[in-house]
Amino acid sequence: MTENQVQPTEVKITVRPNGSLRVEGPVRLFDANGGEWDLTGKPAFSLCRCGQSSNKPFCDGTHAKCGFESVVIAPSATAPQS
Repeated sequence: MTENQVQPTEVKITVRPNGSLRVEGPVRLFDANGGEWDLTGKPAFSLCRCGQSSNKPFCDGTHAKCGFESVVIAPSATAPQS
């Protein structure tokens, strides 16, 4: 198994460059009122970061059309903390 593969019981969230948050693994997704989205049969899904999706909170690819730009890189484990 490679470093980036997900174990059946763990969750992996990937911040995609200029795009969505890719969520892989067993999660439950709730709205602010406690309502739950049915994720049955969805081992992975993408959440909108640009705010323009017509299918919020899920990504529909609109970020590519609206010019959304955000590249986020995790700090190195060896980088000094400020």
